[in-house]
Amino acid sequence: MARKITTDAAEGPESWSVAEMLGPRRVDVLALIPLVAIVALVGLVGTLVFFVAQADATRARAKLATDALWVEQTLHFQMSVDEDQLVRLALDAAAGAVPEVLAARARLHVATNPETLGIRWFDAEGRMVSAIPDSPGAGEQALARQLLASGAVTARPVYGPVTGGVVAMAQRISAEGGVVVATLSLPIMFERHIPWWIAEQYGVRITDASGVLVERARRPVAERAPRHGISFDPPLAGTTLEIMAYDAPPIFGATALLAAIAALSVFAILALAALHRNATRRRKAEDRLNAEMAFRRAMEESLTVGMRAKDLRGRILYVNAAFCKLVGLSAEDLVGRGTPMPYWAPDTLEETLARQRQLAEGPAVPQAFETRFRRADGTEIEVQVFEAPLIDASGQHRGWMGSTIDITEAKGAARRARAQDESLARTGRLVTLGEMASTLAHELNQPLAAIASYAAGGLNLFDQPEPDMGMLRQAFEKMAAQARRAGLIIRRVQDFVKKRTPQLGPLDLPEVLTEAMALMAAQARENRVKLASLLEGRIPPVSADRILIEQVLVNLIRNGIEAMAEGPRAGNDLTVRMARVDSVVTLEVMDRGPGISDAVAASLFDPFTSTKSEGMGMGLNICRSIVELHHGRLVHRPRPGGGTIFSFTLPIHPEGGLP
Repeated sequence: MARKITTDAAEGPESWSVAEMLGPRRVDVLALIPLVAIVALVGLVGTLVFFVAQADATRARAKLATDALWVEQTLHFQMSVDEDQLVRLALDAAAGAVPEVLAARARLHVATNPETLGIRWFDAEGRMVSAIPDSPGAGEQALARQLLASGAVTARPVYGPVTGGVVAMAQRISAEGGVVVATLSLPIMFERHIPWWIAEQYGVRITDASGVLVERARRPVAERAPRHGISFDPPLAGTTLEIMAYDAPPIFGATALLAAIAALSVFAILALAALHRNATRRRKAEDRLNAEMAFRRAMEESLTVGMRAKDLRGRILYVNAAFCKLVGLSAEDLVGRGTPMPYWAPDTLEETLARQRQLAEGPAVPQAFETRFRRADGTEIEVQVFEAPLIDASGQHRGWMGSTIDITEAKGAARRARAQDESLARTGRLVTLGEMASTLAHELNQPLAAIASYAAGGLNLFDQPEPDMGMLRQAFEKMAAQARRAGLIIRRVQDFVKKRTPQLGPLDLPEVLTEAMALMAAQARENRVKLASLLEGRIPPVSADRILIEQVLVNLIRNGIEAMAEGPRAGNDLTVRMARVDSVVTLEVMDRGPGISDAVAASLFDPFTSTKSEGMGMGLNICRSIVELHHGRLVHRPRPGGGTIFSFTLPIHPEGGLP
């Protein structure tokens, strides 16, 4: 190098001047590099700080929205718990539950849920009949009367306005019954169900058009602090749930200045650390994403429930292995297919297409239905499908996610059980008929003997030189009446033992009782038992099967007659009483037999349990099955003065139950 410089210098002044010129220029460019680096660094740091601030703000907003949604779901869940309890109280009250039991359940709910200040019952006139705790409730009474005035019977409770942080919700007991009203304290609900880590970060309040209804905040909220609102309607009409951070976000300028100074002071370390951290974070995020995807895929593939996703046009987007196994087709055969689907049963094609149109045009709400699928091998299966809206990350409704369950075996088992119950009921009627055979023969012998007598008298009139046509006509009319009487007895027996599927419809109970007592009249006379009926008020039509209910009445009346015939009796009357109680009709068969011992009472309705020496022990078990099929309950109790009362209830038919 020194030799080269010397040589250049020896070549002359021109060569040297060029060297001098090149030297300073190279130094100037090198001097600009740190400046450019600093400028670039400052710009990079500023940009980085800006995006970090934006990311922090985005994460803060996302966390705020997530926490707000968590609080909203928590409050919704607790209010749904109170709603469910109120609905159960209303249903039990409608079913005729004992008031003391309802009051005990209400006290338990109030004790375990302090936000429930009280529960009150109002009758159909809007008068308060009971309260837990015992205190007046003017606001609750106004809400109850408002609900009674509307005449509506809703599936879920109706809320009143929020006053002083307190809201009342009411549930109609039935179309003819009263109302159950519960009072909720929103401040207590906030204190109990909003966790401390939410309260330490945010203030929570519920507002409407008039202002703040209820609020929980440990300290004042800054004016520019971030906040997020979610509609709280339902359950509270016109309200919004708002969650507010206590402090405003830091000023961007100060953060950027500090970040720029720190970045300039430790540029090399920070750059390498940032790059390393970013790469590490990215790799970890990718690993977590891959693990999460693999986990979700494993979960979906291990499900025994068939999962199928489709877009709004009905084109299949995804199927899991269980769904492919269910229909006998591969995922490649299904994904991308539009309607009609290859697994739809041909005879349900129109119904299925109509359902798909309803899903596409109707509201995005979950739906459930039963249908039939045809597998690839031609066999058909019965399935239950649950359709839920498919919502993307932006909240847009993009399609439907369906879960499908094969219910072929369950439906078959239900049909077999139903056929077995019908066969058992028919067997019971045949057994009853066998036990009634002798009395039925005696019952038929009377009209047949009368027919023979009138026929002989008519023949004698024909033998006279001038027959009396009036007497002859009268004899034939009486003979026809006795024939009709015998035919009526035979038809009753045929209807009673006929095998048929249950047909629930409006049923006139007094008429059925008349026929049942007519069937048992001969046996009652033979055992010196006086049958009587007692109808208290107007008996509306009930929703029941005529033959099955007649079988229950015949069995209970026959049991009462036999009990009075075999044991010591406290009288000669067997009375059947009917009365309407709220939305049901109660029937009571009251005998004067020896009663039921404590040893037998616990297992009286079990199969093969009988108090008779020759009984099969199936009659009362069949009766209980028939009553439960009609959503009723068969019970027994001692009769005052001696004897037993068997009572059961039947629901009033909705089209004929109004007074």
